Amino acid sequence: MLEELKNARRPAARTPGMLGRIGWLVARLVAAFLFISVVQVVIYKFVPVPTTLTMLMDEHPVTKDWTPLSQIDRDMVAAAISGEDGKFCQHNGFDHEAIMNAFRRNAKGGRIRGGSTISQQTAKNVFLWQGGGYVRKGLEAWYTVLIETIWGKRRIMEVYLNVAETGIGTYGVEAGAQRYYGKSARKLSAVEAARIAAVLPLPKKREVNGAGGFTRRHGNAIARRVGVVKNEALDSCVYD
Repeated sequence: MLEELKNARRPAARTPGMLGRIGWLVARLVAAFLFISVVQVVIYKFVPVPTTLTMLMDEHPVTKDWTPLSQIDRDMVAAAISGEDGKFCQHNGFDHEAIMNAFRRNAKGGRIRGGSTISQQTAKNVFLWQGGGYVRKGLEAWYTVLIETIWGKRRIMEVYLNVAETGIGTYGVEAGAQRYYGKSARKLSAVEAARIAAVLPLPKKREVNGAGGFTRRHGNAIARRVGVVKNEALDSCVYD
């Protein structure tokens, strides 16, 4: 009888509530994602990226040809920096000034413009999907930190120039050089490299050959800045 009274006074064992179980599951999923994302980035530091979600979802036949950075003309690197990310070697993956400028422009309305760096574009192109949204932007920021930390600038540039869309169904500057000029990316002139760089933001809407209007003017401006990039060592993080 005494033992029964003692047991009756003991508080009943508490079972985990629904919120606790959900929290535990979320924590496990987050930990799994963090682990998998790090493993992905480490693998792609050494292994060519075989395909991307953008390529898989492309409704056109895909042409690509992975090419080491040593086989891509330095003018192409300079053109990419000139056209897409002038501070590539100075920032840690995020150009905060460009982001704030884009935010102020977008707040005024009109066409939405981004402030993405080459590092951010590479993170998006390799690991994520196209389009906006806060979730994708958050994941993009995480992957950007990872590739800046694990890959370094040279590998980021190498991957970027191999996965960026350079035309309809065409990915990478080697495939673009072959498509537009019938030559290897190793033999591109400054003008040819600039024309490819000029279409990178909108590869499905801009033409490399026979370009006119803004695309032509933008390509000419990039070509003029290619020498500046090299003379001022704005590509030093890629080659030093």
